[in-house]
Amino acid sequence: MQSILQHEAGNPQPNTQSTPQHIHILGICGTFMGGIALIARAAGYRVTGCDANVYPPMSTQLQEQGIALIEGYDPSQLDLNADIYVVGNAVSRGNPLLEAILDRGLNYVSGPQWLSEQMLCHKWVLAVAGTHGKTTTTSMLTWILEHAGLNPGFLIGGVPGNFGLSARLTESNFFVIEADEYDTAFCDKRSKFVHYRPRTAVLNNLEYDHADIFADLSAIETQFHHLVRTIPQSGRVLCNGGEPALKRVLAKGCWSEVEFFNDTEQWQARLCEGDLVEFLQAGKVVANAHLTLPGQHNADNALAALLAARHVGVTPEQAGAALSEFHGVKRRLEVRGTVRGVTVYDDFAHHPTAIEATLAALRRRVGDGVRIFAVLEPRSNTMKLGAMKDRLVASLHEAAHVFCYSKGLGWDADAALASLNERSHVHDDIEKLIADVRLHAREGDHVLVMSNGGFENVHQRLLQVLA
Repeated sequence: MQSILQHEAGNPQPNTQSTPQHIHILGICGTFMGGIALIARAAGYRVTGCDANVYPPMSTQLQEQGIALIEGYDPSQLDLNADIYVVGNAVSRGNPLLEAILDRGLNYVSGPQWLSEQMLCHKWVLAVAGTHGKTTTTSMLTWILEHAGLNPGFLIGGVPGNFGLSARLTESNFFVIEADEYDTAFCDKRSKFVHYRPRTAVLNNLEYDHADIFADLSAIETQFHHLVRTIPQSGRVLCNGGEPALKRVLAKGCWSEVEFFNDTEQWQARLCEGDLVEFLQAGKVVANAHLTLPGQHNADNALAALLAARHVGVTPEQAGAALSEFHGVKRRLEVRGTVRGVTVYDDFAHHPTAIEATLAALRRRVGDGVRIFAVLEPRSNTMKLGAMKDRLVASLHEAAHVFCYSKGLGWDADAALASLNERSHVHDDIEKLIADVRLHAREGDHVLVMSNGGFENVHQRLLQVLA
């Protein structure tokens, strides 16, 4: 097995030209593209960018790094005379700046391709893929390596509490990245993760999602196999053994070492009393950790991170100690405040599987007999299209009341949630939704807000009206 001590790949060379190369990023305020900006700036590039919605916290984080932001996509930005234009996948044909770049034959590239060619090509890349848990698992893995003194670079689709930022570049050989299966750019419809060429790859789980770009689960499995094809023979795949879709992916062909977790014969994570999690190899406890994030899904995330770190020489005991000091990730069961005995949480869950797992984790934290309110915005493209609407009711069984924000949906949320009877409250007006939550809430309740967007700052507004 190739270990940390044997890995001698060099580091990317910083941009040392007397005049730094200038990159201009289209869609810079997205988490991924904002991370690209931070990494490029740290490497010595001159970085500017634009977006249709320049707003905190990403705009503040970028401006603090000396990165100039422009509102909108006016073609006059070509007067900046950038050396290359890095195009985010939120930018599509018809965008005026993109059309001007194409018309003039200027140099452009997608964010994942730029990152791969300029930063990752000399790194030992540890990539975390899966429908759910990518951000949490990537954050855990990054912290384990940091705790072990390996000083990894990283790019994460969220903000880990142990770091306070979503991306950084270091002199370390190791780079940890959240490996997204969404498509790369207007000009490249492969999944982003095919560009990263990891040596260590976590396949955390796999089910149908992204109904706007994938016809069915088989189409996503094909993209995951494209990722598997890029992993070297000396690399390692850490695969969730409880996922039939991932086993189908590996059955198409795998040329690297494979370890299975969530598997009785290899690795398992076992929830114990309180926040203790035990990690077992072939039924024997080899490490444990006290996790701040509750639930079996987070125990499995932690195990996947432990195994990925093990591939670069971090022992399970070291990983367990690090995980006990892991401070979580913003927007993952994040407590936003408690007012008059009512606690409000923020979570990124938007897929029925994630919604059910998050509610189960909160139930484990607060105990039986305590009321949980689910405040849900079905905002993702998959949810807006209604591809998962028939699974919503089953995912919400732990909630005493469900408040669904139906604005912009292409399907009838009232009908989809009708079997919840008086537990269901559907509103297309945010003020009415907030007022309805306030009407029903009482001391001791826990209000779980779930959305993959800003949700019109409903968390803070709820805390204000509850006060």
